Amino acid sequence: MDAVLLEVTHETRYDYAAPVSLAHHLAHLQPLTDAHQQLLAFELSIEPEPGHRRDGQDALGNADCHFSLAQPHASLHVRARSRVRVEPRFAGLQAAASPPWQELAEGLRYVAQAPFQQALEFALPSPYVPRLAPLRRYAALSFRPGRPVAEAAIELMHRVYADFSYESQSTDIDTPLAEVWAHKRGVCQDFAHLMAGAMRMLGLPVRYVSGYLLTYAPEDGATMQGADASHAWVQVWCPGTPGVPEDGWLDLDPTNDLIPGSGHVRVAVGRDFGDVTPLRGVIRGGGRHTLTVAVRTHVLEPPGTDPERELLEMP
Repeated sequence: MDAVLLEVTHETRYDYAAPVSLAHHLAHLQPLTDAHQQLLAFELSIEPEPGHRRDGQDALGNADCHFSLAQPHASLHVRARSRVRVEPRFAGLQAAASPPWQELAEGLRYVAQAPFQQALEFALPSPYVPRLAPLRRYAALSFRPGRPVAEAAIELMHRVYADFSYESQSTDIDTPLAEVWAHKRGVCQDFAHLMAGAMRMLGLPVRYVSGYLLTYAPEDGATMQGADASHAWVQVWCPGTPGVPEDGWLDLDPTNDLIPGSGHVRVAVGRDFGDVTPLRGVIRGGGRHTLTVAVRTHVLEPPGTDPERELLEMP
């Protein structure tokens, strides 16, 4: 599969019942750039115009934007527009040749004066992914002794897809992971948290990924769950696995039961949703509010010759 040129528009609008007098916000809306994903153009527009704005990078290497509004406003409209070239990352994956999962987990245990392994922070509990004993038993069915970590993780992904029902609006960002486990239903955020929680209970590092995906997979045209909105999946640490980038992270999408190809756009990685929320903040005033979010991801036909210029000319 060749590289795919994608365009993403992500619009967020808050309408407040009463004026907001002061607001501070943090956005994670700019896609990542690396050897397999190139950000060709990006534009972030904010209405009303913020009095202060700082574009930077967080501790995990994600692009972020801090902005503040000190003038009264009855609404907030944030629109991010991106053009990204995405290449398949795992076409040569050999899951059976990955390291045994127990070997990886034991290598992350604390040893006095041993070098710090950066992946360790993703093996620990986090605010949205607490330790849950049932998840250890659930993961153990796939992670049998001596089994290659990538092979076991892919099987776990298949089981999450089969055992849990995708139901739009069945949960919200505050729904506890234990409740998702009990009711066996949720959305992409929940399934990513479930996979992360299950493998972390075994001492394995798992990262939460926020991003976007096409409604129809470019590889085979299959309909994707979780399209037309921000999407979430996981990355499992599989160092030394043939077909996995040098950083050792293998992407898995339990909502759609697949290894992401060129239809997934990565925006940010973290321990859980809280680290990479697309837009969050604190406000003074406002009262009740209405939130409207719209995401559109599509393939550019044909690929643009000057994506940055074309982006700026978009209406």
